[in-house]
Amino acid sequence: MWALARRLEALTHLNVAEKNRRHAAGVSAAIPASVRRSIARSLRFQEREIAELRREAMKCIQADVELHRQQQLLRSMPGIGDVSAIQLLAELVLLPPDRDVRQWVAYAGLDPREYSSGTSVRKHTRISKIGNGHLRRALFLPAMVACRFEPHLRGFYQHLLERGKAKRQALSAVARKMLDAIYGMFRANQRYDGARVYALPTPAIVDEFA
Repeated sequence: MWALARRLEALTHLNVAEKNRRHAAGVSAAIPASVRRSIARSLRFQEREIAELRREAMKCIQADVELHRQQQLLRSMPGIGDVSAIQLLAELVLLPPDRDVRQWVAYAGLDPREYSSGTSVRKHTRISKIGNGHLRRALFLPAMVACRFEPHLRGFYQHLLERGKAKRQALSAVARKMLDAIYGMFRANQRYDGARVYALPTPAIVDEFA
Protein backbone atom coordinates (compact mmCIF):
# COMPACT_ATOMS: atom_id res chain seq x y z
CA MET A 1 0.00 0.00 0.00
CA TRP A 2 2.73 2.44 1.00
CA ALA A 3 4.84 1.71 -2.09
CA LEU A 4 1.79 1.96 -4.39
CA ALA A 5 0.83 5.34 -2.96
CA ARG A 6 4.35 6.76 -3.21
CA ARG A 7 4.62 5.61 -6.83
CA LEU A 8 1.19 7.08 -7.57
CA GLU A 9 2.28 10.40 -6.06
CA ALA A 10 5.48 10.45 -8.15
CA LEU A 11 3.64 9.65 -11.38
CA THR A 12 0.97 12.24 -10.64
CA HIS A 13 3.65 14.93 -10.26
CA LEU A 14 5.25 13.84 -13.55
CA ASN A 15 1.84 13.92 -15.20
CA VAL A 16 1.20 17.48 -14.05
CA ALA A 17 4.62 18.57 -15.34
CA GLU A 18 3.98 16.90 -18.70
CA LYS A 19 0.58 18.59 -19.00
CA ASN A 20 2.31 21.92 -18.40
CA ARG A 21 4.75 21.07 -21.22
CA ARG A 22 1.82 20.20 -23.48
CA HIS A 23 0.24 23.56 -22.76
CA ALA A 24 3.54 25.37 -23.45
CA ALA A 25 3.99 23.41 -26.69
CA GLY A 26 0.45 24.26 -27.75
CA VAL A 27 1.00 28.01 -27.48
CA SER A 28 4.47 28.09 -29.05
CA ALA A 29 4.85 27.80 -32.81
CA ALA A 30 8.56 27.05 -32.31
CA ILE A 31 7.86 23.61 -30.80
CA PRO A 32 8.16 20.87 -33.49
CA ALA A 33 5.22 18.55 -34.10
CA SER A 34 7.42 15.59 -33.16
CA VAL A 35 7.83 17.03 -29.66
CA ARG A 36 4.08 17.47 -29.31
CA ARG A 37 3.54 13.85 -30.35
CA SER A 38 6.15 12.69 -27.85
CA ILE A 39 4.42 14.60 -25.04
CA ALA A 40 1.05 13.13 -26.04
CA ARG A 41 2.49 9.57 -25.97
CA SER A 42 4.08 10.22 -22.58
CA LEU A 43 0.80 11.51 -21.15
CA ARG A 44 -1.14 8.48 -22.42
CA PHE A 45 1.40 6.13 -20.84
CA GLN A 46 1.42 8.00 -17.51
CA GLU A 47 -2.37 8.09 -17.33
CA ARG A 48 -2.63 4.34 -17.96
CA GLU A 49 -0.07 3.70 -15.22
CA ILE A 50 -1.85 6.05 -12.79
CA ALA A 51 -5.18 4.33 -13.42
CA GLU A 52 -3.59 0.91 -12.85
CA LEU A 53 -1.93 2.01 -9.61
CA ARG A 54 -5.24 3.44 -8.36
CA ARG A 55 -6.96 0.12 -9.04
CA GLU A 56 -4.25 -1.83 -7.22
CA ALA A 57 -4.32 0.54 -4.24
CA MET A 58 -8.10 0.27 -4.01
CA LYS A 59 -7.81 -3.53 -4.04
CA CYS A 60 -5.42 -3.33 -1.09
CA ILE A 61 -7.83 -1.07 0.80
CA GLN A 62 -10.91 -3.19 0.12
CA ALA A 63 -9.08 -6.36 1.18
CA ASP A 64 -8.31 -4.89 4.62
CA VAL A 65 -11.28 -4.29 6.94
CA GLU A 66 -9.61 -1.49 8.90
CA LEU A 67 -8.25 0.34 5.86
CA HIS A 68 -11.64 0.09 4.16
CA ARG A 69 -13.36 1.53 7.24
CA GLN A 70 -10.90 4.42 7.36
CA GLN A 71 -11.19 5.04 3.62
CA GLN A 72 -14.97 5.35 3.90
CA LEU A 73 -14.58 7.82 6.75
CA LEU A 74 -12.04 9.87 4.80
CA ARG A 75 -14.35 10.04 1.78
CA SER A 76 -17.01 11.63 3.99
CA MET A 77 -14.79 14.71 4.37
CA PRO A 78 -15.30 17.35 1.64
CA GLY A 79 -12.15 17.80 -0.41
CA ILE A 80 -10.89 14.23 -0.06
CA GLY A 81 -11.33 12.05 -3.14
CA ASP A 82 -10.14 8.54 -3.90
CA VAL A 83 -6.55 9.54 -4.69
CA SER A 84 -6.20 11.78 -1.65
CA ALA A 85 -7.65 9.02 0.54
CA ILE A 86 -5.10 6.52 -0.84
CA GLN A 87 -2.22 8.89 -0.16
CA LEU A 88 -3.42 9.78 3.34
CA LEU A 89 -4.02 6.18 4.35
CA ALA A 90 -0.63 5.07 3.06
CA GLU A 91 1.16 7.65 5.23
CA LEU A 92 -1.06 7.37 8.32
CA VAL A 93 -0.75 3.58 8.42
CA LEU A 94 2.95 4.09 9.25
CA LEU A 95 2.00 5.69 12.58
CA PRO A 96 1.90 3.45 15.67
CA PRO A 97 -1.67 3.15 17.00
CA ASP A 98 -0.82 4.68 20.40
CA ARG A 99 0.06 8.14 19.00
CA ASP A 100 -2.11 11.07 20.07
CA VAL A 101 -3.35 13.88 17.84
CA ARG A 102 -0.45 16.20 18.71
CA GLN A 103 1.97 13.51 17.58
CA TRP A 104 0.00 13.14 14.33
CA VAL A 105 0.31 16.88 13.71
CA ALA A 106 4.05 16.85 14.52
CA TYR A 107 4.53 13.81 12.28
CA ALA A 108 3.00 15.76 9.40
CA GLY A 109 5.19 18.79 10.14
CA LEU A 110 2.10 20.95 10.67
CA ASP A 111 2.89 21.94 14.25
CA PRO A 112 3.45 25.71 14.58
CA ARG A 113 6.92 26.98 15.50
CA GLU A 114 8.08 30.50 16.29
CA TYR A 115 10.89 32.05 14.27
CA SER A 116 12.74 35.35 14.41
CA SER A 117 14.69 36.85 11.53
CA GLY A 118 17.87 38.92 11.72
CA THR A 119 18.16 41.10 14.77
CA SER A 120 14.41 41.56 15.10
CA VAL A 121 12.97 40.44 18.42
CA ARG A 122 9.54 40.10 16.88
CA LYS A 123 8.78 36.45 16.21
CA HIS A 124 6.42 35.04 13.62
CA THR A 125 4.84 31.62 13.47
CA ARG A 126 5.06 29.08 10.67
CA ILE A 127 4.68 25.34 10.42
CA SER A 128 7.76 23.35 11.34
CA LYS A 129 7.90 21.25 8.12
CA ILE A 130 9.88 18.74 10.19
CA GLY A 131 8.03 15.54 9.47
CA ASN A 132 6.41 13.53 6.72
CA GLY A 133 6.28 15.76 3.65
CA HIS A 134 4.21 13.19 1.74
CA LEU A 135 1.45 13.39 4.36
CA ARG A 136 1.64 17.18 4.41
CA ARG A 137 1.32 17.39 0.63
CA ALA A 138 -1.56 14.90 0.67
CA LEU A 139 -3.47 17.28 2.96
CA PHE A 140 -2.90 20.54 1.10
CA LEU A 141 -5.00 19.94 -2.01
CA PRO A 142 -8.00 18.73 0.06
CA ALA A 143 -7.50 21.78 2.28
CA MET A 144 -7.64 24.09 -0.75
CA VAL A 145 -10.85 22.43 -1.95
CA ALA A 146 -12.38 22.51 1.54
CA CYS A 147 -11.64 26.24 1.87
CA ARG A 148 -13.88 26.79 -1.15
CA PHE A 149 -16.68 24.30 -0.64
CA GLU A 150 -16.94 23.22 3.03
CA PRO A 151 -18.72 25.98 5.01
CA HIS A 152 -17.06 25.36 8.39
CA LEU A 153 -13.51 25.11 7.09
CA ARG A 154 -14.14 28.04 4.76
CA GLY A 155 -15.35 30.01 7.79
CA PHE A 156 -12.24 29.04 9.74
CA TYR A 157 -10.00 30.05 6.82
CA GLN A 158 -11.73 33.43 6.43
CA HIS A 159 -11.52 34.01 10.18
CA LEU A 160 -7.74 33.54 10.07
CA LEU A 161 -7.40 35.90 7.10
CA GLU A 162 -9.41 38.54 8.97
CA ARG A 163 -6.99 38.18 11.89
CA GLY A 164 -4.12 39.06 9.56
CA LYS A 165 -2.78 35.62 8.72
CA ALA A 166 -1.20 35.15 5.31
CA LYS A 167 -3.06 32.86 2.90
CA ARG A 168 -0.37 30.18 3.15
CA GLN A 169 -0.50 30.27 6.96
CA ALA A 170 -4.29 30.04 6.94
CA LEU A 171 -4.20 27.13 4.50
CA SER A 172 -1.70 25.30 6.71
CA ALA A 173 -4.02 25.81 9.67
CA VAL A 174 -6.92 24.34 7.67
CA ALA A 175 -4.78 21.31 6.79
CA ARG A 176 -3.99 20.91 10.50
CA LYS A 177 -7.70 21.15 11.35
CA MET A 178 -8.45 18.46 8.80
CA LEU A 179 -5.80 16.17 10.29
CA ASP A 180 -7.27 16.77 13.77
CA ALA A 181 -10.69 15.85 12.37
CA ILE A 182 -9.36 12.70 10.70
CA TYR A 183 -7.82 11.60 13.99
CA GLY A 184 -11.16 12.07 15.76
CA MET A 185 -13.12 10.35 12.98
CA PHE A 186 -10.88 7.28 13.08
CA ARG A 187 -10.99 7.04 16.86
CA ALA A 188 -14.76 7.56 17.19
CA ASN A 189 -15.65 5.75 13.93
CA GLN A 190 -17.79 8.73 12.91
CA ARG A 191 -18.20 10.45 9.57
CA TYR A 192 -17.11 14.02 9.07
CA ASP A 193 -19.08 16.69 10.90
CA GLY A 194 -17.96 20.23 10.10
CA ALA A 195 -19.66 21.66 13.18
CA ARG A 196 -17.22 19.71 15.35
CA VAL A 197 -14.28 21.22 13.50
CA TYR A 198 -15.24 24.90 13.63
CA ALA A 199 -18.43 26.48 14.94
CA LEU A 200 -19.68 29.14 12.56
CA PRO A 201 -20.65 32.42 14.23
CA THR A 202 -24.37 32.84 14.79
CA PRO A 203 -25.78 35.60 12.56
CA ALA A 204 -26.89 38.64 14.47
CA ILE A 205 -30.69 39.02 14.74
CA VAL A 206 -31.83 42.45 13.66
CA ASP A 207 -34.96 43.79 15.37
CA GLU A 208 -36.83 45.57 12.61
CA PHE A 209 -39.01 47.37 15.17
CA ALA A 210 -36.09 48.75 17.17
